[in-house]
Amino acid sequence: MDFKFTEEQLAVKDAARDFAQNVLKPGVIERDIHAKFPAEEIKQLGQLGFFGMMVDPKYGGGGMDTVSYVLAMEEISKVDASTSVCMSVNNSLYNWGIERFGTEEQKESYLRPVAEGQAIGAFCLSEPEAGSDATSQRTTAEDKGDYYLLNGTKNWITNGSSASFYLVMCQTDKEKGHRGINCLIVEKGMEGFIVGEKEDKMGIRGSDTHTLIFNDVKVPKKNRIGEEGFGFKFAMQVLGGGRIGIASQALGIASGALELAIQYSKERQTFGKEIHKHQAIAFKLADMATQVEAARLMTLKAAHMKDQGLEFTAQASMAKLFASQIAQSVTTEAVQIHGGYGYVREYHVERLMRDAKITQIYEGTSEIQKIVISREILKD
Repeated sequence: MDFKFTEEQLAVKDAARDFAQNVLKPGVIERDIHAKFPAEEIKQLGQLGFFGMMVDPKYGGGGMDTVSYVLAMEEISKVDASTSVCMSVNNSLYNWGIERFGTEEQKESYLRPVAEGQAIGAFCLSEPEAGSDATSQRTTAEDKGDYYLLNGTKNWITNGSSASFYLVMCQTDKEKGHRGINCLIVEKGMEGFIVGEKEDKMGIRGSDTHTLIFNDVKVPKKNRIGEEGFGFKFAMQVLGGGRIGIASQALGIASGALELAIQYSKERQTFGKEIHKHQAIAFKLADMATQVEAARLMTLKAAHMKDQGLEFTAQASMAKLFASQIAQSVTTEAVQIHGGYGYVREYHVERLMRDAKITQIYEGTSEIQKIVISREILKD
């Protein structure tokens, strides 16, 4: 692995940092307080090409590599994790899934608008009784010949009300278990499709998280991804790439908190000197920097392996597991270094600490990641 980034990768990183610092940061506290979705900022980010980064240019994307995506995700997540999770779902889950497994018609109709920044996508797997257990889908799709009749409920859906297109996992044949699961592309506005109330969350409060309800929604057969019964395999493969996105988000939250802690330690004085000159603070910063760098290397390795066409399942889960853990510890230490100021909104670190927790929950909890990792390392 080459540890020197290309000029193109560095340009993407710089562009993402510039957008985060100059466009996202000025209103991020206010959006967090009022749980306001950053609609205008999201629109600008899409127009800059950050929602179709890895999509082939022939479908309106940027044709970039996964390493560039990680670099951009880190910079956006340093400032606004509510925006970066929208970016992550579009790139890692929605776009990648349709580009790799969709038909040409599906790519033109449902991939291109999102890749070009004209629309937003959503990935709908979790249910009230089927979160990490993807095999226990209660949402059903009854085969009616040239269409499916979709019924059920999906929970915790990012981009729930702002998306135009939704990848919905559903059970078509319960007797076949996971082989009877399909993924259907559902359009906003289809009759019987209802968006529930927005969730009032502890962190990523600006993220557009909703329950979705499907009451006899007619979905054309041409909107099915892959062959009959391919849905479970589709979800598992897409989630593997999605974990790189979440690792990148956790990394960004942690590195953002570290940057703020370093800056504050050079400004705040106690006992006649800047607090970073006290060994207790210096050692905290050293530990935080080491953890962030380790998470960065693990995430970049998973991204590099994906770009090389290598099997990256274990590496993505390791990166997601470790980065989400250190996001919690680093943000907590950043609050501690800020003292009382760390407990108020103005200094940003308390929000980063709240945002960090979600990275341990979505795309599979820490325990789920350990199951994935152990299965991979124990293969014959």
